[in-house]
Amino acid sequence: MNPIPLMLVTAALTALTAGPVPGPPSASVQDLGWLSGCWASVGREPGSGETWTSADGGTLFGLSRTVKGGRTVAHEFLQIREAAPGQVVLIAMPSGQSETTFPLVRVTGQEAVFENPQHDFPQRVLYRRDKDRLTGRIEGRIGGQEQSADFPMTRVACPASS
Repeated sequence: MNPIPLMLVTAALTALTAGPVPGPPSASVQDLGWLSGCWASVGREPGSGETWTSADGGTLFGLSRTVKGGRTVAHEFLQIREAAPGQVVLIAMPSGQSETTFPLVRVTGQEAVFENPQHDFPQRVLYRRDKDRLTGRIEGRIGGQEQSADFPMTRVACPASS
C-alpha cells in the first residue's frame, strides 16, 4: 500500500473545510435606492447628467445625457433590476450601441460595482455617493492598457413636469 503524501492530504482537507467560494453579493434593487434623484455633471454644459427613478417595483430606471453646444450629443438608458432572486444587474443602452448587462459584484453602503469581463469597454461600472455628490466611473482594458474615466455629479432639484 502506497502512503498518501502529507501535502495531498493537507490540500484536500483545506479544500473541504474552506467553505464555498464567494459569489456575487445577494442584494436587492432597494440596496441601490441611494442613486435616486437628479444629478448634474460637474464641469459640463447645463442639461448634462443623470436622472434615476426610485426603486419602486424592483427597478431603478436611469437616463444619462451629454449636452454640447446646447444640443444633446449622447444619451444612455439605464436599468438596475433583479435578473434572478438576489442577483442585481445594470443594463446599459448607450446611444448607437448594443445593450450590455453588468452583474453587480459588490455593494457596500453607498457604493456599487458592476462588472462584465467579456464586454469590450468598459468592463466595470462603478457608482459612489458621498452626500450630495455622485461619481460614476467606468474601467477596463483597451488594447491591453487599463483605462478609466470618472463622471462627477452633484445633486440638483429635479425639473417639475408641466
